[in-house]
Amino acid sequence: MATGAALLVQALFWGQVAAADQALPVLAPYQMVRSLQIVQDRIADGDHAALPMQKKMIEMIDKRLLSATPEEFADRRNFEALLIYGMSGGNPRTLETVTAGLELDPHDAALTAGLIAYFKSNPGKAAAQLSSLDPSKEQPQIGAFLALVKGSVIALQRPEKALPLLDLARLYAPGTLVEEAALRRSISIATSIGDRERFLRASEQYSRRFLRSPYASHFADGFINGVVALREGLDLHVVEEIVSAMNAEQQLAIYLRIARRSAISGYTALADFASARARLASGSADGPEDPRAAFYNALASVTTQPIEEAARRLDAIDRNTLSARDARLLDAAREIVRSVTVSPLTFPETQTGEAPAGTENPAPAMGTGTAEDRADPSPAPHEIAAAGQPGAAADAPAGVESALPAAGAAAAPQPAPARAAQN
Repeated sequence: MATGAALLVQALFWGQVAAADQALPVLAPYQMVRSLQIVQDRIADGDHAALPMQKKMIEMIDKRLLSATPEEFADRRNFEALLIYGMSGGNPRTLETVTAGLELDPHDAALTAGLIAYFKSNPGKAAAQLSSLDPSKEQPQIGAFLALVKGSVIALQRPEKALPLLDLARLYAPGTLVEEAALRRSISIATSIGDRERFLRASEQYSRRFLRSPYASHFADGFINGVVALREGLDLHVVEEIVSAMNAEQQLAIYLRIARRSAISGYTALADFASARARLASGSADGPEDPRAAFYNALASVTTQPIEEAARRLDAIDRNTLSARDARLLDAAREIVRSVTVSPLTFPETQTGEAPAGTENPAPAMGTGTAEDRADPSPAPHEIAAAGQPGAAADAPAGVESALPAAGAAAAPQPAPARAAQN
Protein backbone atom coordinates (compact mmCIF):
# COMPACT_ATOMS: atom_id res chain seq x y z
CA MET A 1 0.00 0.00 0.00
CA ALA A 2 2.77 2.42 0.94
CA THR A 3 4.59 1.63 -2.31
CA GLY A 4 1.47 2.36 -4.35
CA ALA A 5 1.01 5.66 -2.54
CA ALA A 6 4.60 6.65 -3.21
CA LEU A 7 4.27 5.83 -6.90
CA LEU A 8 1.04 7.75 -7.23
CA VAL A 9 2.45 10.81 -5.50
CA GLN A 10 5.39 10.64 -7.87
CA ALA A 11 3.01 10.50 -10.81
CA LEU A 12 1.02 13.42 -9.47
CA PHE A 13 3.93 15.77 -9.09
CA TRP A 14 6.20 14.67 -11.88
CA GLY A 15 3.95 13.18 -14.55
CA GLN A 16 5.25 14.02 -17.98
CA VAL A 17 8.24 15.80 -16.49
CA ALA A 18 9.87 12.46 -15.70
CA ALA A 19 12.70 11.57 -18.03
CA ALA A 20 11.84 9.17 -20.82
CA ASP A 21 14.11 6.54 -19.32
CA GLN A 22 12.28 6.86 -16.00
CA ALA A 23 8.80 6.13 -17.28
CA LEU A 24 6.40 5.49 -14.43
CA PRO A 25 4.65 2.11 -14.24
CA VAL A 26 0.90 1.97 -14.79
CA LEU A 27 -0.73 1.29 -11.46
CA ALA A 28 -3.56 -1.18 -11.08
CA PRO A 29 -6.91 0.33 -10.03
CA TYR A 30 -6.72 -1.28 -6.60
CA GLN A 31 -3.29 0.28 -5.98
CA MET A 32 -4.56 3.73 -6.85
CA VAL A 33 -7.65 3.39 -4.68
CA ARG A 34 -5.54 2.24 -1.74
CA SER A 35 -3.47 5.38 -2.16
CA LEU A 36 -6.66 7.43 -2.12
CA GLN A 37 -7.69 5.77 1.12
CA ILE A 38 -4.36 6.69 2.71
CA VAL A 39 -4.94 10.33 1.83
CA GLN A 40 -8.52 10.20 3.11
CA ASP A 41 -7.34 8.76 6.41
CA ARG A 42 -5.08 11.79 6.75
CA ILE A 43 -8.04 14.03 6.05
CA ALA A 44 -10.10 12.29 8.73
CA ASP A 45 -7.24 12.98 11.12
CA GLY A 46 -7.45 16.69 10.36
CA ASP A 47 -4.90 17.09 7.56
CA HIS A 48 -6.81 19.62 5.47
CA ALA A 49 -3.76 20.15 3.28
CA ALA A 50 -4.45 16.73 1.79
CA LEU A 51 -7.74 17.90 0.25
CA PRO A 52 -6.22 19.13 -3.03
CA MET A 53 -4.30 15.87 -3.41
CA GLN A 54 -7.50 13.92 -2.86
CA LYS A 55 -9.21 15.84 -5.62
CA LYS A 56 -6.36 15.18 -8.03
CA MET A 57 -6.24 11.50 -7.11
CA ILE A 58 -9.95 11.08 -7.75
CA GLU A 59 -9.53 12.62 -11.20
CA MET A 60 -6.65 10.28 -12.03
CA ILE A 61 -8.44 7.20 -10.71
CA ASP A 62 -11.54 8.11 -12.69
CA LYS A 63 -9.57 8.13 -15.94
CA ARG A 64 -7.82 4.90 -15.03
CA LEU A 65 -11.07 3.07 -14.30
CA LEU A 66 -12.72 4.24 -17.51
CA SER A 67 -9.76 3.02 -19.53
CA ALA A 68 -9.48 -0.35 -17.75
CA THR A 69 -10.43 -3.51 -19.62
CA PRO A 70 -13.02 -6.06 -18.46
CA GLU A 71 -10.13 -8.48 -17.95
CA GLU A 72 -8.61 -6.18 -15.35
CA PHE A 73 -11.84 -6.24 -13.35
CA ALA A 74 -11.72 -10.02 -13.35
CA ASP A 75 -9.19 -9.41 -10.58
CA ARG A 76 -11.44 -9.15 -7.53
CA ARG A 77 -9.19 -6.49 -6.04
CA ASN A 78 -9.82 -4.17 -8.97
CA PHE A 79 -13.58 -4.74 -8.93
CA GLU A 80 -13.79 -3.97 -5.23
CA ALA A 81 -11.60 -0.93 -5.81
CA LEU A 82 -14.18 0.29 -8.31
CA LEU A 83 -16.91 0.01 -5.68
CA ILE A 84 -14.79 1.68 -3.00
CA TYR A 85 -13.96 4.50 -5.41
CA GLY A 86 -17.65 5.13 -5.96
CA MET A 87 -18.30 5.21 -2.22
CA SER A 88 -15.29 7.41 -1.46
CA GLY A 89 -16.34 10.50 -3.33
CA GLY A 90 -15.76 9.25 -6.85
CA ASN A 91 -17.98 9.91 -9.85
CA PRO A 92 -21.09 7.65 -9.62
CA ARG A 93 -21.43 7.75 -13.40
CA THR A 94 -18.07 6.05 -13.72
CA LEU A 95 -19.29 3.20 -11.53
CA GLU A 96 -22.41 2.88 -13.66
CA THR A 97 -20.53 3.09 -16.96
CA VAL A 98 -17.88 0.54 -16.05
CA THR A 99 -20.20 -2.03 -14.48
CA ALA A 100 -22.52 -1.84 -17.49
CA GLY A 101 -19.79 -3.54 -19.51
CA LEU A 102 -19.08 -6.30 -17.00
CA GLU A 103 -20.69 -9.68 -16.51
CA LEU A 104 -21.66 -9.74 -12.84
CA ASP A 105 -22.96 -12.56 -10.69
CA PRO A 106 -26.25 -11.96 -8.80
CA HIS A 107 -24.46 -10.80 -5.65
CA ASP A 108 -22.29 -8.21 -7.39
CA ALA A 109 -25.17 -7.12 -9.62
CA ALA A 110 -27.36 -6.43 -6.59
CA LEU A 111 -24.52 -4.64 -4.82
CA THR A 112 -23.71 -2.33 -7.71
CA ALA A 113 -27.38 -1.69 -8.52
CA GLY A 114 -28.05 -0.78 -4.90
CA LEU A 115 -25.11 1.60 -4.73
CA ILE A 116 -26.03 3.28 -8.01
CA ALA A 117 -29.62 3.73 -6.83
CA TYR A 118 -28.33 5.24 -3.61
CA PHE A 119 -26.07 7.65 -5.48
CA LYS A 120 -29.07 8.66 -7.61
CA SER A 121 -31.04 9.53 -4.46
CA ASN A 122 -33.42 6.60 -4.87
CA PRO A 123 -33.41 5.12 -1.33
CA GLY A 124 -36.39 2.86 -1.99
CA LYS A 125 -34.70 1.07 -4.85
CA ALA A 126 -31.39 1.03 -3.00
CA ALA A 127 -33.00 -0.62 0.02
CA ALA A 128 -34.65 -3.25 -2.16
CA GLN A 129 -31.44 -4.10 -4.02
CA LEU A 130 -29.32 -4.25 -0.86
CA SER A 131 -31.85 -6.00 1.37
CA SER A 132 -30.39 -9.48 0.81
CA LEU A 133 -26.78 -8.41 1.33
CA ASP A 134 -25.16 -8.83 4.75
CA PRO A 135 -22.26 -6.41 5.39
CA SER A 136 -20.82 -8.78 8.00
CA LYS A 137 -20.24 -11.40 5.29
CA GLU A 138 -18.30 -9.06 3.03
CA GLN A 139 -14.61 -8.27 3.10
CA PRO A 140 -14.09 -5.55 5.77
CA GLN A 141 -13.36 -2.80 3.23
CA ILE A 142 -16.57 -3.45 1.31
CA GLY A 143 -18.51 -4.37 4.44
CA ALA A 144 -17.72 -1.04 6.09
CA PHE A 145 -19.10 0.99 3.19
CA LEU A 146 -22.05 -1.34 2.67
CA ALA A 147 -23.00 -1.08 6.35
CA LEU A 148 -22.79 2.70 6.14
CA VAL A 149 -24.97 2.84 3.03
CA LYS A 150 -27.54 0.35 4.32
CA GLY A 151 -27.66 2.11 7.67
CA SER A 152 -28.31 5.44 5.98
CA VAL A 153 -31.07 4.01 3.80
CA ILE A 154 -32.78 2.06 6.58
CA ALA A 155 -32.66 5.09 8.88
CA LEU A 156 -35.27 6.80 6.73
CA GLN A 157 -37.95 4.29 7.71
CA ARG A 158 -36.57 2.30 10.65
CA PRO A 159 -33.97 4.44 12.41
CA GLU A 160 -33.57 2.08 15.36
CA LYS A 161 -32.51 -0.69 12.95
CA ALA A 162 -29.84 1.52 11.41
CA LEU A 163 -27.72 1.94 14.53
CA PRO A 164 -26.29 -1.62 14.59
CA LEU A 165 -25.26 -1.22 10.95
CA LEU A 166 -23.49 2.04 11.72
CA ASP A 167 -21.74 0.34 14.62
CA LEU A 168 -20.56 -2.37 12.23
CA ALA A 169 -19.25 0.25 9.81
CA ARG A 170 -17.23 1.77 12.64
CA LEU A 171 -15.91 -1.62 13.70
CA TYR A 172 -14.71 -2.41 10.19
CA ALA A 173 -13.11 0.98 9.50
CA PRO A 174 -11.88 2.63 12.73
CA GLY A 175 -10.26 6.03 12.42
CA THR A 176 -11.44 6.57 8.85
CA LEU A 177 -13.97 8.84 7.20
CA VAL A 178 -16.33 5.87 7.31
CA GLU A 179 -16.28 5.87 11.10
CA GLU A 180 -16.49 9.66 11.17
CA ALA A 181 -19.63 9.62 9.03
CA ALA A 182 -21.13 6.70 10.96
CA LEU A 183 -20.75 8.58 14.24
CA ARG A 184 -22.40 11.71 12.86
CA ARG A 185 -25.26 9.68 11.53
CA SER A 186 -25.64 7.89 14.84
CA ILE A 187 -25.98 11.24 16.59
CA SER A 188 -28.76 12.30 14.22
CA ILE A 189 -30.61 8.99 14.57
CA ALA A 190 -30.30 8.96 18.36
CA THR A 191 -31.87 12.41 18.41
CA SER A 192 -34.76 11.33 16.19
CA ILE A 193 -35.64 8.33 18.37
CA GLY A 194 -35.05 10.13 21.68
CA ASP A 195 -32.15 7.94 22.79
CA ARG A 196 -30.30 10.35 25.09
CA GLU A 197 -27.69 7.87 26.23
CA ARG A 198 -26.75 6.93 22.68
CA PHE A 199 -26.71 10.59 21.65
CA LEU A 200 -24.29 11.55 24.41
CA ARG A 201 -22.07 8.53 23.87
CA ALA A 202 -21.74 9.08 20.13
CA SER A 203 -21.17 12.81 20.62
CA GLU A 204 -18.43 12.15 23.16
CA GLN A 205 -16.74 9.68 20.82
CA TYR A 206 -16.85 12.15 17.96
CA SER A 207 -15.54 15.09 19.99
CA ARG A 208 -12.68 12.95 21.25
CA ARG A 209 -11.63 11.66 17.84
CA PHE A 210 -12.78 13.77 14.92
CA LEU A 211 -13.00 17.45 15.86
CA ARG A 212 -10.31 18.21 13.29
CA SER A 213 -12.29 16.60 10.47
CA PRO A 214 -13.37 18.90 7.61
CA TYR A 215 -16.90 17.72 8.39
CA ALA A 216 -16.88 18.69 12.06
CA SER A 217 -19.27 21.56 11.29
CA HIS A 218 -21.92 18.95 10.45
CA PHE A 219 -21.28 17.31 13.80
CA ALA A 220 -21.81 20.71 15.45
CA ASP A 221 -25.18 21.07 13.72
CA GLY A 222 -26.31 17.62 14.82
CA PHE A 223 -25.02 18.07 18.35
CA ILE A 224 -26.81 21.39 18.84
CA ASN A 225 -30.03 19.98 17.40
CA GLY A 226 -29.79 17.02 19.75
CA VAL A 227 -29.12 19.06 22.88
CA VAL A 228 -32.14 21.27 22.19
CA ALA A 229 -34.46 18.43 21.13
CA LEU A 230 -33.47 16.10 24.00
CA ARG A 231 -33.17 18.83 26.66
CA GLU A 232 -35.73 17.24 29.01
CA GLY A 233 -33.81 14.67 31.02
CA LEU A 234 -30.51 15.29 29.22
CA ASP A 235 -27.46 15.24 31.49
CA LEU A 236 -26.02 18.71 30.97
CA HIS A 237 -22.91 17.80 32.92
CA VAL A 238 -22.07 15.32 30.17
CA VAL A 239 -22.87 17.95 27.55
CA GLU A 240 -20.39 20.24 29.26
CA GLU A 241 -17.75 17.50 29.26
CA ILE A 242 -18.25 16.92 25.54
CA VAL A 243 -17.91 20.60 24.70
CA SER A 244 -14.84 20.91 26.94
CA ALA A 245 -12.90 18.85 24.38
CA MET A 246 -13.17 21.81 21.99
CA ASN A 247 -11.07 24.95 21.99
CA ALA A 248 -12.44 28.18 23.49
CA GLU A 249 -13.65 29.58 20.17
CA GLN A 250 -15.50 26.39 19.32
CA GLN A 251 -17.04 26.20 22.79
CA LEU A 252 -18.29 29.77 22.51
CA ALA A 253 -19.83 29.08 19.10
CA ILE A 254 -21.61 25.95 20.36
CA TYR A 255 -22.98 27.53 23.52
CA LEU A 256 -24.14 30.69 21.76
CA ARG A 257 -26.03 28.67 19.18
CA ILE A 258 -27.68 26.56 21.87
CA ALA A 259 -28.54 29.69 23.85
CA ARG A 260 -30.09 31.40 20.84
CA ARG A 261 -32.16 28.40 19.80
CA SER A 262 -33.34 27.93 23.38
CA ALA A 263 -34.18 31.59 23.91
CA ILE A 264 -36.27 31.80 20.76
CA SER A 265 -38.12 28.61 21.68
CA GLY A 266 -38.65 29.65 25.28
CA TYR A 267 -36.49 26.94 26.86
CA THR A 268 -35.37 29.08 29.77
CA ALA A 269 -33.36 26.52 31.73
CA LEU A 270 -31.32 25.47 28.70
CA ALA A 271 -30.83 29.09 27.64
CA ASP A 272 -29.55 29.94 31.13
CA PHE A 273 -27.16 26.99 31.04
CA ALA A 274 -25.79 27.80 27.59
CA SER A 275 -25.52 31.54 28.24
CA ALA A 276 -23.56 30.97 31.43
CA ARG A 277 -21.19 28.57 29.69
CA ALA A 278 -20.78 30.97 26.78
CA ARG A 279 -19.70 33.63 29.23
CA LEU A 280 -17.05 31.32 30.65
CA ALA A 281 -15.89 30.25 27.19
CA SER A 282 -15.48 33.88 26.14
CA GLY A 283 -13.21 34.47 29.13
CA SER A 284 -15.59 37.05 30.57
CA ALA A 285 -16.45 35.29 33.83
CA ASP A 286 -14.93 38.21 35.75
CA GLY A 287 -15.50 40.88 33.14
CA PRO A 288 -18.16 42.18 30.73
CA GLU A 289 -20.53 39.49 29.53
CA ASP A 290 -20.60 38.61 25.84
CA PRO A 291 -23.46 40.76 24.51
CA ARG A 292 -24.96 37.84 22.62
CA ALA A 293 -25.02 35.60 25.67
CA ALA A 294 -26.53 38.41 27.73
CA PHE A 295 -29.19 39.01 25.09
CA TYR A 296 -30.20 35.36 24.74
CA ASN A 297 -30.41 35.01 28.50
CA ALA A 298 -32.54 38.14 28.77
CA LEU A 299 -34.73 36.98 25.89
CA ALA A 300 -35.47 33.71 27.63
CA SER A 301 -36.40 35.55 30.83
CA VAL A 302 -39.32 37.39 29.25
CA THR A 303 -41.72 34.55 30.03
CA THR A 304 -40.32 33.63 33.45
CA GLN A 305 -39.31 36.82 35.28
CA PRO A 306 -41.40 39.80 36.40
CA ILE A 307 -42.09 41.89 33.35
CA GLU A 308 -40.34 44.92 34.84
CA GLU A 309 -37.15 42.90 35.36
CA ALA A 310 -37.35 41.49 31.83
CA ALA A 311 -37.78 45.02 30.47
CA ARG A 312 -34.79 46.25 32.47
CA ARG A 313 -32.57 43.47 31.16
CA LEU A 314 -33.63 44.00 27.56
CA ASP A 315 -33.14 47.75 27.81
CA ALA A 316 -29.61 47.15 29.07
CA ILE A 317 -28.66 45.43 25.81
CA ASP A 318 -26.75 47.63 23.38
CA ARG A 319 -28.45 47.07 20.05
CA ASN A 320 -25.29 48.03 18.19
CA THR A 321 -23.40 45.03 19.58
CA LEU A 322 -25.79 42.56 17.93
CA SER A 323 -26.07 41.22 14.41
CA ALA A 324 -28.90 42.51 12.22
CA ARG A 325 -30.98 39.39 12.90
CA ASP A 326 -30.47 39.55 16.64
CA ALA A 327 -31.22 43.27 16.62
CA ARG A 328 -34.61 42.50 15.08
CA LEU A 329 -35.25 39.92 17.78
CA LEU A 330 -34.36 42.50 20.42
CA ASP A 331 -36.80 44.98 18.88
CA ALA A 332 -39.56 42.36 18.86
CA ALA A 333 -38.90 41.39 22.47
CA ARG A 334 -38.94 45.01 23.61
CA GLU A 335 -42.21 45.56 21.76
CA ILE A 336 -43.78 42.56 23.50
CA VAL A 337 -42.70 43.84 26.90
CA ARG A 338 -43.90 47.34 26.07
CA SER A 339 -47.32 46.08 24.98
CA VAL A 340 -47.69 44.32 28.33
CA THR A 341 -46.54 47.18 30.52
CA VAL A 342 -48.29 50.09 28.80
CA SER A 343 -51.69 50.87 30.30
CA PRO A 344 -54.64 50.70 27.88
CA LEU A 345 -55.64 54.18 29.10
CA THR A 346 -52.63 55.68 27.39
CA PHE A 347 -53.85 54.68 23.94
CA PRO A 348 -55.56 57.46 21.99
CA GLU A 349 -59.29 57.13 21.73
CA THR A 350 -60.54 55.60 18.49
CA GLN A 351 -63.71 56.57 16.68
CA THR A 352 -64.42 53.43 14.74
CA GLY A 353 -63.68 50.72 17.23
CA GLU A 354 -60.52 49.87 15.39
CA ALA A 355 -57.55 48.69 17.33
CA PRO A 356 -55.28 51.47 18.60
CA ALA A 357 -52.58 52.43 16.17
CA GLY A 358 -49.61 50.17 16.47
CA THR A 359 -51.56 47.19 17.78
CA GLU A 360 -52.97 45.81 14.54
CA ASN A 361 -49.85 43.74 13.90
CA PRO A 362 -48.58 42.61 17.26
CA ALA A 363 -44.95 41.60 17.52
CA PRO A 364 -44.37 37.90 16.99
CA ALA A 365 -44.85 35.83 20.09
CA MET A 366 -41.76 34.46 21.76
CA GLY A 367 -40.91 31.14 20.23
CA THR A 368 -41.97 32.24 16.77
CA GLY A 369 -40.25 34.50 14.30
CA THR A 370 -39.05 34.21 10.76
CA ALA A 371 -36.88 31.41 9.53
CA GLU A 372 -34.10 33.95 9.19
CA ASP A 373 -34.47 34.99 12.82
CA ARG A 374 -34.24 31.37 13.88
CA ALA A 375 -30.89 31.07 12.20
CA ASP A 376 -27.73 31.00 14.24
CA PRO A 377 -26.14 34.22 15.39
CA SER A 378 -24.18 36.15 12.82
CA PRO A 379 -21.42 37.24 12.79
CA ALA A 380 -20.89 34.99 15.78
CA PRO A 381 -18.27 32.26 15.62
CA HIS A 382 -19.01 30.00 12.74
CA GLU A 383 -19.55 26.32 12.86
CA ILE A 384 -17.06 24.21 14.58
CA ALA A 385 -14.24 23.88 12.10
CA ALA A 386 -10.89 23.05 13.55
CA ALA A 387 -9.16 26.22 14.70
CA GLY A 388 -7.28 27.72 11.82
CA GLN A 389 -8.63 25.09 9.45
CA PRO A 390 -11.16 25.62 6.66
CA GLY A 391 -14.57 24.10 7.14
CA ALA A 392 -16.18 21.85 4.59
CA ALA A 393 -19.07 23.02 2.53
CA ALA A 394 -20.33 19.65 1.47
CA ASP A 395 -20.74 16.53 3.47
CA ALA A 396 -18.15 14.35 1.83
CA PRO A 397 -17.68 11.24 -0.11
CA ALA A 398 -20.38 9.88 -2.07
CA GLY A 399 -20.87 6.89 0.03
CA VAL A 400 -20.74 8.98 3.07
CA GLU A 401 -23.05 11.94 3.24
CA SER A 402 -23.75 14.09 0.40
CA ALA A 403 -21.59 13.01 -2.37
CA LEU A 404 -18.08 14.17 -2.33
CA PRO A 405 -17.76 17.66 -3.66
CA ALA A 406 -18.03 17.70 -7.38
CA ALA A 407 -14.85 17.62 -9.33
CA GLY A 408 -13.25 20.97 -8.94
CA ALA A 409 -14.26 21.46 -5.35
CA ALA A 410 -11.62 20.90 -2.73
CA ALA A 411 -13.79 19.23 -0.13
CA ALA A 412 -12.95 15.97 1.48
CA PRO A 413 -15.03 12.93 0.61
CA GLN A 414 -16.73 10.81 3.09
CA PRO A 415 -17.91 7.35 3.05
CA ALA A 416 -20.95 6.72 0.99
CA PRO A 417 -24.23 7.62 2.70
CA ALA A 418 -25.88 10.95 2.53
CA ARG A 419 -27.27 10.97 -0.89
CA ALA A 420 -30.59 9.95 0.50
CA ALA A 421 -30.63 12.33 3.38
CA GLN A 422 -28.16 14.61 5.00
CA ASN A 423 -27.49 14.49 8.69
